Amino acid sequence: MTAVTRATGTPPATATTSSAPAPAALPSLPSLTGLRWVAALLVFGLHVHNFGYFGGTAGRIVNWAFGAGSTGVSFFFVLSGFVLMWSARPGDRATAFWRRRIARILPVHLVTAALALLMAYTPAHLAKPTPEQAVANVLLVHSWWRPWWQTLDPVSWSLACEAFFYALFPLLALLLRRLGARGPAALAGVSVLTILVLGWADAHHWTQQIYSFPAARLPEFVLGLAVARLVLLGHWRGPGLEASLALAIIGYFLVPQVTHGYGATTCTVVGFALLISAAAVADLKGLPSLWRHRRLVRLGELSFAFYMVHLLVVRAATNLFGTSPHFGLPATALAFSVSLGLAWVLYEAVECPARRWLLRGRRP
Repeated sequence: MTAVTRATGTPPATATTSSAPAPAALPSLPSLTGLRWVAALLVFGLHVHNFGYFGGTAGRIVNWAFGAGSTGVSFFFVLSGFVLMWSARPGDRATAFWRRRIARILPVHLVTAALALLMAYTPAHLAKPTPEQAVANVLLVHSWWRPWWQTLDPVSWSLACEAFFYALFPLLALLLRRLGARGPAALAGVSVLTILVLGWADAHHWTQQIYSFPAARLPEFVLGLAVARLVLLGHWRGPGLEASLALAIIGYFLVPQVTHGYGATTCTVVGFALLISAAAVADLKGLPSLWRHRRLVRLGELSFAFYMVHLLVVRAATNLFGTSPHFGLPATALAFSVSLGLAWVLYEAVECPARRWLLRGRRP
């Protein structure tokens, strides 16, 4: 999961000018925070399904609803690019940007990695990482080597991709600002085309080789940057929120028709980019949006911690009660509740305090 933050600022008067407004003039986009929770929930449902919490008819229903849940990670990659481009500060130093990103993701990552390491040396019998694997995970470079991509907390592979995106972001943002009005649209098209080519290559030649490879996931992040720039410039001409949601849902349920792995991205990435942009425009214009409901926004704030801890909870339950327990709804509700409770603890006791401490004395 991407580790993104809500763009903040004041009213949207300058959001449709011909050049990007100063960050202080940018409005908040609470709908994007609400959508983060939906993406995290898709990933949770996928893992519940993969660990056999349901069987029979219930299992088939869960497979239908969450079998494509891995695309929630693709949503985070696009959303990460959008929010970072939206909240980017002209003239900001790369080191200041990287410091903020480290403060955002590293504390929770280190805590969940420590929990996973502890679980590996308990009767849960989880795989014990080698010292090299553990160091690579902590430094968020483990996704560059396929055998290590699910070391310790398995979902942290997406953080290794995000770390790569963050490393490139200052340069990408600079290049995007120098492009004319048509440049972001062209870049968005190239990103989508690249994703389609990679999906074809994965299906025919590199199956299971590029799904977690950071460079292969970069086009999704760049697509988010490009559509955010179009919205900032006032040149976004995509469909409204309802139509975008419908396209995203259609793409989601087309996933079973393609080869498992990276190919799922080809079905959903356009719908996700449209949905994210439409939600941002709805917030800018004050249009109705389910996604900015205060409870969804609050859950969205917890989504990063939830994403990072939920698989550890699901795995722990599986190791306690069996490899294919068919737990059903009660156990799923328990795993969800424990994951959400731990996410709240991580957010309140680790994520926010650590970020304040790491950024102390810095400009808010």
